[in-house]
Amino acid sequence: MVAEDLAIPAARPAELDRLIAEREAAVRRRYGGTELSQIPGVAAWRMAYKGFGIKKTSYRSSVERLVKNALADRTLPAINGFVDAYNAVSLSHVLCLGADDLDKVAGDLAFRLSRPGDSFVDMAATAVDPAADSNVNARGSTRAEPGEDPNDPPKDGEVVYADGEKVLCRRWNWRQDARSIITPATRRAVVTVQANGWGDVDEAVADLVALIARICGGRTSVVVADATTPEVTLP
Repeated sequence: MVAEDLAIPAARPAELDRLIAEREAAVRRRYGGTELSQIPGVAAWRMAYKGFGIKKTSYRSSVERLVKNALADRTLPAINGFVDAYNAVSLSHVLCLGADDLDKVAGDLAFRLSRPGDSFVDMAATAVDPAADSNVNARGSTRAEPGEDPNDPPKDGEVVYADGEKVLCRRWNWRQDARSIITPATRRAVVTVQANGWGDVDEAVADLVALIARICGGRTSVVVADATTPEVTLP
């Protein structure tokens, strides 16, 4: 989804705060007492991570962290209106979502294998933006794993989301780069709604489009890439 002419609230609006509380409660009603590994949207990404060689349990998809926190009665951190909105959609639909400032990316966007020379600046380990530590709840851990430099380049063959100059997210949807995060100054954003064999993408996208319009205004457009159409042109 591409969103343009945005007016992103720096503080979470009361309307969104109430909606997030309702959605967190709904997740607890639906999945309370269920092992994370048995939740379909979580299990799909655990299988994918295992498939591309991620064995450490500390590496988990963004949506797994959101669901885990909700089940532990930890509310979504208030970051800004846009990030909070797409986090709410991710949590409700148990799909991974991630967003980047469209004016801070360059060239084509792609999910691909890492390449020699790929660069990465971990958003949780820099002072690029004061919201960085919280923003990673949507797409990244809040701290580096023991013994790992969070600014290390991706490992050989790692699945990454990247633009023409840099890695935007490591391990598909694990940790986000600091250089393209969404802030209140963002006017154009691109959001990925990622399904992996489970979930209703159309329903999640409709929810996202409506919520962004309510909270951040602007206009949105959507394109779909899948196995049959792996390359699309952004509006």
